[in-house]
Amino acid sequence: MASKGCEESRPCDGCEADSFCSAREKEEHERARVNEKLFHIRHKIMIMSGKGGVGKSTVAINLAAGLALNGHQVGILDADLHGPDVPRMLGIEGRHLTGRGDTVDPVEVFSGFKAVSMALLGQDPDKAIIWRGPLKHSAIKKFLGSVNWGDLDFLVVDLPPGTGDEPLSVARLINGVDGAVIVTTPQDVALLDSRKAVSFSKLMKVPVLGIVENMSGMACPHCGESIELFKVGGGEKAARDLGVPFLGRIPIDPQVVIKSDVGQPFVTDSTDSLVKAAFFDLMQKLLDQLLSSEVGVAPAVL
Repeated sequence: MASKGCEESRPCDGCEADSFCSAREKEEHERARVNEKLFHIRHKIMIMSGKGGVGKSTVAINLAAGLALNGHQVGILDADLHGPDVPRMLGIEGRHLTGRGDTVDPVEVFSGFKAVSMALLGQDPDKAIIWRGPLKHSAIKKFLGSVNWGDLDFLVVDLPPGTGDEPLSVARLINGVDGAVIVTTPQDVALLDSRKAVSFSKLMKVPVLGIVENMSGMACPHCGESIELFKVGGGEKAARDLGVPFLGRIPIDPQVVIKSDVGQPFVTDSTDSLVKAAFFDLMQKLLDQLLSSEVGVAPAVL
């Protein structure tokens, strides 16, 4: 039980009774604050990768934007504290988080789609964040326990590569996470690390929603013939070997890079393409999984 005078609606570091509470009481209090903030979020999805450079953030923002375009209320949490690129890729770079008292309001990307990131705190974008594990855990705990997400259908958490502090903190702090999506590319080195991400999820008792094989082939712009730049099929084989769902392949398209650089999720483009269809197929497969365990999740509208 918290000490007398504990202001349960406030974070422990801003409470006058802070010095009277034990470390265990503070941890229980902060966990209760996180649970309270996340109570109105229906589904929480972690986006992971075993290594960097596989397009994990691209998958995260296009999945989140696609869900919002289909009528869902969606939030994206950029949990990559050292390299927060989500605001740039969503076109909200330069905007700042606002708040009242001890709470924070996310930035609205477009109607039904909100975002939170370290890059939205108004700090110098060129300044490196040099933090050890405890500071990173504290920052993620504040994001989860202080942000007014409101009623959301989905919270998509874009994690940094690997299985270190940030994925560990998110897995421990979010009660009832629906699962993790593992993003990989087809070549052997990426697949080796993606297997570790699957192993991490299983050890943390986070369901593995599936593996996405990104950068899987490319249509030649001249003849349309498929070019296997990083091979094809490795992600599907890894999913089969590990006994987890395979969520599909996303081919390379230079327009994805161009759109990301100007802050436009590729799925918001009005032009039909193989990549756009692949993103919506990924979204539908995730919705189908969630539908199997809960009634009332609307199917994707292509």
